[in-house]
Amino acid sequence: MKIADVILQKLHDLSDPKTAAVQLRFFKTGKGQYGEGDRFLGVTLPQTRRVVKEFFACADWKDLENLFASKWHEARACAVLISVEKFEKAQTERERKEIFDFYVAHLPRANNWDLIDISAYKIIGAFLADKKDRSILFVLAQSENLWEQRASIVSTMFLVKRGEFGPTLKLAEQFFAHEHDLMHKATGWLLREVGKKDERILRKFLGKHAARMPRTMLRYSIEKLTPEQKKFYMGK
Repeated sequence: MKIADVILQKLHDLSDPKTAAVQLRFFKTGKGQYGEGDRFLGVTLPQTRRVVKEFFACADWKDLENLFASKWHEARACAVLISVEKFEKAQTERERKEIFDFYVAHLPRANNWDLIDISAYKIIGAFLADKKDRSILFVLAQSENLWEQRASIVSTMFLVKRGEFGPTLKLAEQFFAHEHDLMHKATGWLLREVGKKDERILRKFLGKHAARMPRTMLRYSIEKLTPEQKKFYMGK
């Protein structure tokens, strides 16, 4: 059996209809919602991670292709998590680049916010950390695909943790006019992370832009500030 088939069988063995019903609601899979049509087996993320730990070393590119192509959300979660594991254990820059390219090419199949959030910064962000050219972030930001857009801002988490804020702040400005709440939340989250590393930088950004930021983005960004500061920026 192919490793992808073994993984799928493991996921089916772990499936739980009650959990699946909750996931279908939580990840907004109804008609017209961002996760429309997604299907869940009812496997939790910790369970999925255990499956990945057991099989990632044996999975090849064809297995990853098959998992990314699966109709099951948990299979695609395995695909992104295996990609992360392989990236983090890569021994050469060539291997890292190969995994990076593969992951970026399959981003549209990481088609819910959780799949992006558990993987993008660990692959895209980590790969770009020592590169001068970060233009891929802005290419993804201009995509018509919501998940590629989300990947662009979430990927900057790796840079923020290293104390580099420029890409996050530039992308945040681009997303002020974005129509989707998921992007407002993600951008506000990353701005909040900037503030946790350097509150002065966040407050300077808010002083310039708070009045035109979407309310959800602003609320997320100021969560760690004092009540007085929150009131001040929300009053903008």
